[in-house]
Amino acid sequence: QVQLVESGGGLVQAGGSLRLSCAASGRIISAYVMGWFRQAPGKEREFVAVISRSGGTSSYAGSVKGRFTISRDNAKNTVYLQMNSLKPEDTAVYYCAADPYGDRDYDFWGQGTQVTVSS
Repeated sequence: QVQLVESGGGLVQAGGSLRLSCAASGRIISAYVMGWFRQAPGKEREFVAVISRSGGTSSYAGSVKGRFTISRDNAKNTVYLQMNSLKPEDTAVYYCAADPYGDRDYDFWGQGTQVTVSS
């Protein structure tokens, strides 16, 4: 079992940048496909980005492609989400999650970190 803790959220103006971190403990993170998700007020949680165990492959939601970059440092047991050119519609609680089998079934979730983008 792995425990996940997100950090790096905050308040930023539109056009600004933030870097989220997801620190894992309990198991080595290289065992998991890792994803970022977000949930805005009154909306369902949605997929943001995913990265393979080695970090060699990643995929993004269309709404963030070209602006967000997911990466991982398995030696530090940490996954990152670099968010650039932020928009007010990116405002949400951001969660990282771990998928042990690579089947898009995320078994482990962090508590989330709030990102607020002002216009």
